[in-house]
Amino acid sequence: MRHAAITAVGHFLPDERLTNADLERMVDTNDEWIRTRTGIRERRILRDDDKGTSYMAARAAQDLLERRGITADEIDVIIVATVTPDMFFPATACLVQNAIGASNAWGFDLSAACSGFLFGLTTGARFVESGQHEKVLVIGADKMSAITDYTDRSTCILFGDAAAAVLLEPEESGCGLLDAALHIDGDGWEALCMRGGGSLNPPTYETIDKRMHFLHQEGRAVFRVAVQGMADISAEIMERNGLTGDDVRYLVPHQANQRIIDATARRMGISSDKVMLNIDRYGNTTAATIPLCLHDWEPELRRGDNLVLAAFGGGFTWGAAYVKWAYDGSDVAVPQEAVAEAEG
Repeated sequence: MRHAAITAVGHFLPDERLTNADLERMVDTNDEWIRTRTGIRERRILRDDDKGTSYMAARAAQDLLERRGITADEIDVIIVATVTPDMFFPATACLVQNAIGASNAWGFDLSAACSGFLFGLTTGARFVESGQHEKVLVIGADKMSAITDYTDRSTCILFGDAAAAVLLEPEESGCGLLDAALHIDGDGWEALCMRGGGSLNPPTYETIDKRMHFLHQEGRAVFRVAVQGMADISAEIMERNGLTGDDVRYLVPHQANQRIIDATARRMGISSDKVMLNIDRYGNTTAATIPLCLHDWEPELRRGDNLVLAAFGGGFTWGAAYVKWAYDGSDVAVPQEAVAEAEG
């Protein structure tokens, strides 16, 4: 059977770090409070007003192309998962296509908040599985600093900016995306949303005064359903594929909150050393968190490793996917720019 396998990863992180100490000078909070409740120490911020989500997404795509050793004109489809597009239209995917020179690609944006990458991965896989396309680029990218209210101490501590990408290609030897379970429930939309900017509440003096163009989150309500949603769906994907905790090489969770991640791992019966975790360094980068984990752990991954990807986001949206890894990450030639970044 033809599956869609991840054959390369790429990423981009802004240089600027916003630490907990920095936030202490901006709002009434402190480092200990943030770390004990979220696990976050710092997050990256794209401060340049002339650069948006498409800039980060294009840089992540270029990093991926270098790692895979292919050119942009080989890409067939570009899917950008984001809730912070540069603008309503054209789609961010169009801007990325132009920036990297993917002259033969078509594409679109996908909006599913923190579950966006997972939804995009599943969607992209269908193009490959059908035989319609050979190379599908799925990018998770968000400039969350653009919609974060830095006077709201309950939300400004959580989010950062980043982009990460994966390449999907056909695989007929049993590796790739083997299963996925995805859900939405619009009944909970008011607990995590951005009310302003769309057709219902277009920009006016009133919407700006009411700060409706920043994200709004009811933390306790979201935490409660996120814990149950991510944990249950991860356990479900394992059960229906006959996996035990011993079979799973890594849980790749959306990086929203350390406590949510811990609860998901316990529900799956896996130890903490099998959990990809970088929330302490990057915060919640929304659609970028899962592919950013895959990038950071790529050197540890081996062909045949069983991964469970899980996410929960605004909408509400949530889901999990079972991926059998398709290549040895230690064999990948890392671009010199990435080496310099790691050493820096």
